[in-house]
Amino acid sequence: MSGTGMSGTGMSASGASGSGALGSGALRVVAIADADSFVKWSASLLGGVPGIRRHLLLVQTPLTASVAQQRTALSGTGMLPENVTRVAFAQAAGWLEGQRPDVVLLAGRGPFVRLMGRVVDALTRRPVVVTGLPGMAIPAQRGALDYRRHSDLLVVHSHREERAFAELGRRIGVQVPTALATLPFARERSRMPASDPARVRAAAGDSERRASTLVAERPMPQAPSRPLRPPATDIVFAAQALVPLARDQRDEIAATLVRAAEADPTRRVVLKLRSRPGEAETHLESAPYLDLLPTRLPPNLAISYSSMAQALSTAAGLVTVSSTAAIEAVALGVPVIALDSFGVSKSLLNTVFVGSGLLGGRNEVVAGRFRHPHPEWLRDNYFHPSSESTWWSHVEQLVALRRAGALPARRVPAARGGRMHEAWHRASVLGSEDRTFSGAAALAIGAPATAAIAAVRRGRAPVDGGTWADASTDFTLEPNPFQDSIRR
Repeated sequence: MSGTGMSGTGMSASGASGSGALGSGALRVVAIADADSFVKWSASLLGGVPGIRRHLLLVQTPLTASVAQQRTALSGTGMLPENVTRVAFAQAAGWLEGQRPDVVLLAGRGPFVRLMGRVVDALTRRPVVVTGLPGMAIPAQRGALDYRRHSDLLVVHSHREERAFAELGRRIGVQVPTALATLPFARERSRMPASDPARVRAAAGDSERRASTLVAERPMPQAPSRPLRPPATDIVFAAQALVPLARDQRDEIAATLVRAAEADPTRRVVLKLRSRPGEAETHLESAPYLDLLPTRLPPNLAISYSSMAQALSTAAGLVTVSSTAAIEAVALGVPVIALDSFGVSKSLLNTVFVGSGLLGGRNEVVAGRFRHPHPEWLRDNYFHPSSESTWWSHVEQLVALRRAGALPARRVPAARGGRMHEAWHRASVLGSEDRTFSGAAALAIGAPATAAIAAVRRGRAPVDGGTWADASTDFTLEPNPFQDSIRR
């Protein structure tokens, strides 16, 4: 590989050699993203790989993170502003052609991944294509795998996810190589005192404790000589756009936050939101919490748009339905309540917490009875030993194969509906950013047709545990129930 620098777009030519180097020079890795959660995940994932030259390409879609969201998402990832480039979709191919990356990480919702996959297919020098999901991915969803089936590698973040996607792939006849990574937000444990030996680790090589995992119940007291962090007294609620979906359930959560604030005026209750009014986020929120809160709020109920890491820095407890913020909190030693007031089901995305010891109700939130996870749950769910996170070694092997001409291209096939279908797909992802006549025409024709097709698919009931109603499996074969179109 050539060691020449990338010019004209802010991509740094620097980069230490090491695990990211093959042959001469460091690997050039470009994450291609749009929505805020994928920006945070992709930058954090690449931030854990030393010795690479990483860059973030933000493609303009209706979901693309605002500048403020970008700043929050990149906080703590090590991704510098000069290593971020924003482009229109029409400019992406030329930019990539000029940069000639060794690896691209496609980081977006499924239709975005497929659209950018077609762009990659047209490059004269094909990079290794890596995809993944930006947080907990239980249940493994059919669409999530199907849209990523043409990538060279799918990154998953737990042994449980490995099994779920493997089983899903067998059921639908899709085989995508997977590799395990540590969820980036589970890597940092900065709230733990440096002298605390009790950290999440596997007792590897010890036959009597091979399956055991240790976790600190709470950060141990710091030595008096150390500076103390600010008191951790906040209750932080990590809001989600998709769950719960019902308006009355979201009303109940809003009321619970008010009750928790009124129950103890000495503590802050923080409603942590992902987007300010007018900003987009990864998923469509039908009932924003700002619209559900009373006009007069308790003075200790705060609204926050800061990073989750900042919100957790003063948190005594984290409450959520099923946000990946729960894993980030566990990694920092912050106790959690995963709300089960509305049940435990795939449609609430909270079956992953069964057996964790974290499930609890609204009254426990008000009372402040947060808890730490059962140690035996951790290893299978995002807290495996770092030695088992071998995704980057797999990427390096794939790069070597591609350079040797031994890695066949996994190309996105032409749409079955021809150019009209491709125009509909492009316009669906790009929204108002697509100004072509073919896109407008395809949307006008295709929107009613796709709605009808979706209704037919929802009427087909899969068997053998593949339904959203069956909580006994970790995968689904049915279309998701969220009414969460990418078209905005």
